[in-house]
Amino acid sequence: MVLRVGGMASGMDTESIIKDLMKAERIPLDKLKQKKQTLEWQRDQYREMNLLLNDFKNLTSSTGMKKTQNYRSSGVTTSNESLVTATSSTAASQGSYNISSVSKLASAETWVTGKLNETTGETLDATKALSDVTNNSFAKDFVWTSGKVESKTLSSVTGGNTVSLGVTAGSVQAADAVKMSVKVNGVDYNVIAAGDSFDASKNQAKIDADGNITFSNSIAAGSTVKVDYISVAQNGEQYADFSITAQTSKGEIEENFLISSTDTLNQVVSKVNGSNAGVSMFFDTATNKVSLMQKETGDFTKDSNGDYTLNTASNLSISGVFAADVLKLDNTATVSKGSDAEFVINGLATTRKSNTFDMNGVSITLKGTFDSTKAVSLSVSKDTDKVYNNIKDFIDKYNTLIAAISTKTSEERYRSYTPLTDEQREQLSDKQQEQWEEKAKSGLLRRDTTLTGVLSAMRSNFSQVVTNSSTNASYNQLAEIGITTSSNYLEGGKLEIDETKLKKALAENPEAVEALFIGGSGSTSVSEQGIIHRLYNTVDKAMDQLKDRAGSAGYTNQKFAIGRQLTSVDNSITRFGDRLTQVEDRYWKQFTAMEKAMQNANSQSAYLMQQFSSY
Repeated sequence: MVLRVGGMASGMDTESIIKDLMKAERIPLDKLKQKKQTLEWQRDQYREMNLLLNDFKNLTSSTGMKKTQNYRSSGVTTSNESLVTATSSTAASQGSYNISSVSKLASAETWVTGKLNETTGETLDATKALSDVTNNSFAKDFVWTSGKVESKTLSSVTGGNTVSLGVTAGSVQAADAVKMSVKVNGVDYNVIAAGDSFDASKNQAKIDADGNITFSNSIAAGSTVKVDYISVAQNGEQYADFSITAQTSKGEIEENFLISSTDTLNQVVSKVNGSNAGVSMFFDTATNKVSLMQKETGDFTKDSNGDYTLNTASNLSISGVFAADVLKLDNTATVSKGSDAEFVINGLATTRKSNTFDMNGVSITLKGTFDSTKAVSLSVSKDTDKVYNNIKDFIDKYNTLIAAISTKTSEERYRSYTPLTDEQREQLSDKQQEQWEEKAKSGLLRRDTTLTGVLSAMRSNFSQVVTNSSTNASYNQLAEIGITTSSNYLEGGKLEIDETKLKKALAENPEAVEALFIGGSGSTSVSEQGIIHRLYNTVDKAMDQLKDRAGSAGYTNQKFAIGRQLTSVDNSITRFGDRLTQVEDRYWKQFTAMEKAMQNANSQSAYLMQQFSSY
């Protein structure tokens, strides 16, 4: 550390003198700091432009104007919404439908049991262990089976035909294997007895006493295997089982349920509702009854022609002593069979499993039954106004983008307004600093080649003819559907819309307009690509160039050009700062030496004066 001695001998203001000397020395450092500030401003402005481009890119993506529904909007009107409602998809074609009658609505199959408890006036406690309540008045003759219900979720790392539960050998009650449940990635595998042969066309599994599970076909590596199984009782554990077989739109589904004697009725209900059986169960404490309802509507015991194809009386089949004796889900339950909707549309008598169905891109919902005296008509028409507004909104956002870029690339550059130094800031008010920086930031992207290039490319994307297999010769250019470039060159290529002409094109040939914007999606030829595809590629390329120049949030300085410049400037600032410290220390050494010399000279002079005065 340098010893700093002020002007005690010389009487000079050493600190002020050195401070003034250092001002001159710091001029190059101030210039480096100004360069750094300018680079940071430039980086931030590039990133602002990139954010604007990214917003526009999203508009031209598969979630934006590449979606066909932006060009195919339809509307449906119904003469009586209390009886029939309808909505249209992008695939809906213009037309009309007449539903002259609905004789039956689709309904879901339901089962309602008798009272579960056997004592009049007694309410079953659904929160108590089943073994406790079944030992009393509720299903008191039911007999539990020895065995412990357990569950494991395994991950098959390598895949293949086998997986192990990882339990003690001989601990699994293999004789009860058919009662167990195996699911691979949520898909049910039917557990068969050890002596049965596999049917390779079906998802089947076997479980042996050592906990080894063998599959009828190889499962994929990384599969999740969930197993509900029964192990040998160690402490008097007991269980029961039952199954639900459901006829559904996906075919027959069978679910096995293992119930521990310690489970509550609420837990049984939860297991059923969380299964793949496609049913909803609840226990009503007011009536002590169980209700079971299929989640899907319709009669799945017959085909679309109304012919019975299954040897079953209803969609649901429930088996097991537990289901019959405890839950009362047996032939004493009241069953309301699922039914199809039956109606007449455009003179055709037909049926559907659900009250909501699709017909030629129109989703129709039947809400009530009625006869021919209340016939309901549906009319599907193209919603030209909605498509027009979609295109107009897009053009407006394009105009906003090019206006922002044009403004930024044509800003005046005030070269005499450099970033303020710390000393300069001290001399200005906050308002003056703000005004100064506004001019200092202006023009940093003036005539930037990437930004002016993307403007030029986008204008070309709009103006070029589109010639793909779906376009029409009369509608293969924007000008032909009423979208043209403004005649005012100062507006930087702003697009204008002739509403009458565009709506006319949408009404006469909406498919051609769609092809103009999003046709030729799979083509590498620019001439075949729709305008939206061209714009997406152009903007994407420009954004990559801007990221190479200025990076984006989360980028380290070494990943982009300006960042590398900033790192270089930072290193120069650090080195120059070290040099200034050395220069200042040298000045202080020099002035301190001078002060010491002058102090010695003064001491000698005082001594001589004292000697002369003694004579």
